[in-house]
Parts: sequence; C-alpha cells; structure tokens
Amino acid sequence: MVADPAPTSPPLRIVYFGTPAFAVPTLMALLKSRHKVVAVVSQPDRPKGRGHRLAATPTKEVAVLCGVPVLQPTKLRDEEFLTTIAGFRADLGVVAAYGRILPDALLATPRLGMINVHASLLPAWRGAAPVHRAVIAGDSVTGVTIMRVVPELDGGPMLARVTVPIGPDATSPEIEALLAERGAALLLDVVEQLAAGAAVETPQDDAQATHAAKILKTEGPIDWSLPAVRIHNLVRGLQPWPLASTTVNGSRFLIHRTAVADQSSEALPGTIVRAEGDTLAVATGHGVLEILQIQPEGRRPMTVREFLSGHKVALNTRLPS
Repeated sequence: MVADPAPTSPPLRIVYFGTPAFAVPTLMALLKSRHKVVAVVSQPDRPKGRGHRLAATPTKEVAVLCGVPVLQPTKLRDEEFLTTIAGFRADLGVVAAYGRILPDALLATPRLGMINVHASLLPAWRGAAPVHRAVIAGDSVTGVTIMRVVPELDGGPMLARVTVPIGPDATSPEIEALLAERGAALLLDVVEQLAAGAAVETPQDDAQATHAAKILKTEGPIDWSLPAVRIHNLVRGLQPWPLASTTVNGSRFLIHRTAVADQSSEALPGTIVRAEGDTLAVATGHGVLEILQIQPEGRRPMTVREFLSGHKVALNTRLPS
C-alpha cells in the first residue's frame, strides 16, 4: 500500500468557534493537525451546579491547557472584538456548536471564510437542536454535514457529509457523542481540501429543509394518548434536558429509559397495567410502554425495582397526560 503524499499547501491559520462538549473533538483534531489554531471563541462561562459557581466551557478548558488564546465576547458586533479577531490573520474560521449567529462582518474576516460542523444530514434539521429533533422524530439515520457558513441559518453550500445510524434505543447524548467524533474526522478532510484549493461546494435543496427548533422545558410532560413508540422516542430525545416526565400520585417523576412492550392493552391511555418486580408498564394511545429507569424529582435515577420498593403504585392507576 502506497502512503498518501504529504500535503504541499501551506498550513492554515484557524480561528475556532465552539462552546459545548460536542465541539471538543473537532478542536482537539485541529490542535493535533498540521494547521494552527490561533484563537478559540467560546460563549461566556456560566454558573453551574448547586453552588452556581462560574464554570469554564469545555472548549475553553481545552484551549487553556493547550495555550491557545480564548475570547468570550458578549457582543459579536463589538468593534474591539472584531478588531481582535482580524488581528489573528486567520485563513479560515471553523464553527462547531458555538451557539450564536455570526454577523456578516465576522463571516468576512477569515481569508477563506467560515465552515461549520453541523450535526445533521442537511438540509434536514437546520437549527439549534438537530440531534434531539432527529431522535424525537424517530429517524433511523442522521449524520454530520460540513457546510459553508452564510447569513441564512444552516443554509450554506455543503462541502462533505457522513451518515450515522440511529439505533431504536439510542439517546440524544449517545448519538451526539458519536457525531462529534465523526464530524472531527470529516472536518479535517475538508480543511485539507480548502488548503489545497480543491474543495467542492454543493448547494442545499431548500425545498427539503426541516427546522430543528430549540428544545423547551414545556415539551417534557408525557401525553399518554400518543403511541408507545412516539413516547419512547420523546424519552430518548429529551436527554439530557429537560427529560420526559410524568406525575404519579401527585408527584413529578423524570423518565430516563423506556422500552416499547410487545403487547397491546384495552386500558385507557396512561393506565398502569403492570407494576411488580422489574416491570412498570403503562398503556398508551397505541401499545404499551415499559418504564425502565425513573427519577423522583430532586433525587437520583433508579431502577423500576428500586422505585416500586419505595413507592406504592396501584394497578390501574391512571397517569395524567
């Protein structure tokens, strides 16, 4: 096997825009590459935990450890910030889950423009929550698209895509972690193509676009009149926040894991049809859903056996929708 020839194009100076854990694998890949990350731009640190102490964002932690300058502007149109970015003389901007829309003046700063690591197979699921929306919708496949950043939300031409299957029980965090790794490898290939002047851009079909709206806390309460499979997808998709929830005997419980039972029931939706041992099964609008992991509000998640040993749940109790 003949090894690929070494790149002949000069390495690129890259300014990186990213904030959460999803953005870390791509940042690490760039830091280990022949290219130079000249600055990392992250959203400001935010309070975390019960003490509400300011915690560094995941990308900031990596950048500090690697000695890369970190900027955390509150206003992206601020002249001082724009001047500072221009001073890095970046060839390329790379964006991965930064979390804010970049103004035109910023997009025009790097010589080769900006590209984005987006966690969906564009034009599907443009927007803030592509992984969650794909899981909630019951999609069997998703992926990562590297696209050029333009003023229209996630509407720029595509430079590369890779597909990733979504298992029937996979949760949003599990899929997101996988996409983060696949996206990092794909991004490096695109950066090399851009450095060599060989990148090919393919326009999106706007007619096929779907919107991945931001996840809201109000989406958590379970509507038991829905089919079991739809509720199961909701439970998978609303992780790690806000989590699907239901009310049992007047108290709120968060639902972490479920399974669609291989059975039917004539009971009204929301009726508990089995509550013993390791089984807590609820009738839905179509089929039966088994709860596998449940969390009393303010306490730790627990198995159904643990839950039933400490909570009296009568058969035929009706859970509100």
